[in-house]
Amino acid sequence: MSGTDDSIFIKAASSHNAMTSLLVGFSLIGAGSLALMLLPKIFFLPAIFIISGGIVGLIIGWFKIKEPAFSLQLTREHIIYHHRRGKWRLSWENIQRIDVPRVTKGIDQIDLEMIGFRLRDSDVFLDEISPRLITYLLMEQRPLTVQNRDPNCATGNCYGDDMIEDEKFTRSSGEVVRGVTAMFGNRMQKLNRQLGFDIFISTNEIDREPQAFIRLLKECQESAVQSQRMSELTQD
Repeated sequence: MSGTDDSIFIKAASSHNAMTSLLVGFSLIGAGSLALMLLPKIFFLPAIFIISGGIVGLIIGWFKIKEPAFSLQLTREHIIYHHRRGKWRLSWENIQRIDVPRVTKGIDQIDLEMIGFRLRDSDVFLDEISPRLITYLLMEQRPLTVQNRDPNCATGNCYGDDMIEDEKFTRSSGEVVRGVTAMFGNRMQKLNRQLGFDIFISTNEIDREPQAFIRLLKECQESAVQSQRMSELTQD
């Protein structure tokens, strides 16, 4: 985490050790290549496995480097999520609740490795997210749609017949939208019914324990609310 006078920046835990992954990958490829050239043919398959491991290391390192420098930015007015496929922005005043979503599995309540945001107005949020990121999130968050579908489901992962989102969505204003924005609006409503939250970020996107991160967000939200009240009193 780093901060300025106006923002707090959160670096994703998943983006760490990018250079280490690249170095390990290059080292394995080099070692495997030497083995192919210098050792007897009996070592051919082990050398190929070593080179394959090196290629995997390079791929992991490459994707880590391509990630934004910071996954989240906390400003006085917004929380901004940065992703290589786009970003979304959520105002503090539009957040009704922040917590770790829980699912029912048998008689147990299991915490998901996610941070959930329940919104006051989803229409505003739909205007603050890029279509390219929407397309990615529709795929990434699909496993969430099978959670808590049926209270009589013993596993908590029961499938239904509505896995594909409708491409038509009616906003609270009455406006009808179509395409990926409509699909994401329907997805948000579905997840709100099933898990109690509209928007989710993975715990891999934060730099501390989930409950510590939630406390930080609530402190920022409270500070923003107090600043807004002071501004309104000053104007009066």
